[in-house]
Amino acid sequence: MAPKIYHQVGVASLIMMASVFLSRVIGLLREMAIAAVGGADASVDAYQISFILPEILNHVVASGFLSVTFIPIFSKYLIQNRYNEAWRVFSVVMTCFGTLLCILVAVMFVYADTLVGWAAPGIKDPAVLTRAVRMTRIIIPAQLFFFTGGMFMAVQFSQKRFFIPALTPLIYNASIIAGGLLFSRQIGMEGFSWGALAGAFIGSFLLQAYGAAKVGMRLSFNFDFRHPELRKYILITLPLMFGLTMTFSTEFFLKFFGSYLSPGSIAALNYAFRVMMILAGLFGQALGAASFPFMAGLAAEKKIDAMNDLLNRTLRYLAVVIPFSVLFMVLRHEIVLILFQRGRFDAEATALTSSLLVYLMTGAFAFSAQTVVVRAFYATQDTLFPSIYCTAGVALSIPLFLAGIDIMGAQGLGGAISMSVLFQVILLYVIWNRRSGNTESADVFRFIAKMAVISVVIGAALETFRRTALAGIDAYTFTGSMIISIITGCLFLSMLFSAGAFLKIPEIQDVMKRVLEKLNAKC
Repeated sequence: MAPKIYHQVGVASLIMMASVFLSRVIGLLREMAIAAVGGADASVDAYQISFILPEILNHVVASGFLSVTFIPIFSKYLIQNRYNEAWRVFSVVMTCFGTLLCILVAVMFVYADTLVGWAAPGIKDPAVLTRAVRMTRIIIPAQLFFFTGGMFMAVQFSQKRFFIPALTPLIYNASIIAGGLLFSRQIGMEGFSWGALAGAFIGSFLLQAYGAAKVGMRLSFNFDFRHPELRKYILITLPLMFGLTMTFSTEFFLKFFGSYLSPGSIAALNYAFRVMMILAGLFGQALGAASFPFMAGLAAEKKIDAMNDLLNRTLRYLAVVIPFSVLFMVLRHEIVLILFQRGRFDAEATALTSSLLVYLMTGAFAFSAQTVVVRAFYATQDTLFPSIYCTAGVALSIPLFLAGIDIMGAQGLGGAISMSVLFQVILLYVIWNRRSGNTESADVFRFIAKMAVISVVIGAALETFRRTALAGIDAYTFTGSMIISIITGCLFLSMLFSAGAFLKIPEIQDVMKRVLEKLNAKC
């Protein structure tokens, strides 16, 4: 592959990683605000449940997949310099699917009380269900803004413009925090719901409309249902509409099965899941979003070998998630205490959330990798197979979820989710390799296994060090947890970098080189 493309992917990755990192930071501040206001009790369960219907609606209209379904179609016309037709296709898709979404939003708004009961059948407290329904009706119109914003971002991605789309999650999360902190005393958790609606309007709609206009967007109402590209888009998108992705199914099952657990379990599972997604999102989401336009371009040019090379390199760099996952496991208690233990979030909530974090963190690499592997299929405009595959994987995992809950409760559910995602992404990568003739995949598996072994050794050493050398530090105070985390984190970095140098692992050495360069520049 040409070095120029690697450079472009790298620049795009840096932009998206910065966005995802800042988004995760603000997302953590959001969860911290929610924890301080609601703790880990039934009111937060109601707030989390209120997102089930909006997330399902977002999934059904494929708002979350616009970048992977619309970009290849739109990019084809740009490459051919057929700009008028490109914008015509854009207008047709926007008009037809936007109209469908308006109808679905209205239906779900009217029947929210019934639908919420179906989505969280384990909740028996009428007060919790009433709050969840009320907040659902506040949040659900935001899907209109997410859809239009997703289309606006897709045209920007198609023209290799990443900065303005990168601002969307930052504004969205900041608005949720502002809404919750400003209005929680008057209306409780509903303040966060109004913040979510405002954030979707400002960050997804207004800002992205501006960004799309800057790249020459031309939008008109067009109900040309016979347009061949609309039919093609529908055929590509239908599997994603009705299929279940790993992330979406995880979000759903945490709340669906969590509704059968004790009050506050949904809240604790969500807090632990958000911490895990710091790593999965920072690496997987950023690299996946940044590399996809380039994979789609290589696939369109029939350069499958170059595309596999990019995929393999990306997965190798993603393997750095594994040792960091182990670090989070070692510092599980300290991380949760530092992030959440204030206000109504007490020591008991910290103990529960930290115990769940261990089980969910084992799936961090799998969540990261699946966002990249599945895009290899999407880049070739094959959405049917991964959709069927992931749906079957989710369906086959339900007995595992039920067994986990039956044996270990909330911890069992967290562990079952991680096991399910890990097995699914491994098999999906194997299938892709056979279909594409990816001959270098064995080296990727060996590298991942090497990183896993290194991580286990480092983790065992860190756990021993924490329990012995740091035993005199009070881990149940904010200051003590900070000291333990800083000392353990520094030791972790030194061990990881030493392992990279001793074993000559280019990916770790590259990270070390960048860190040292920045330190030297500051000095």
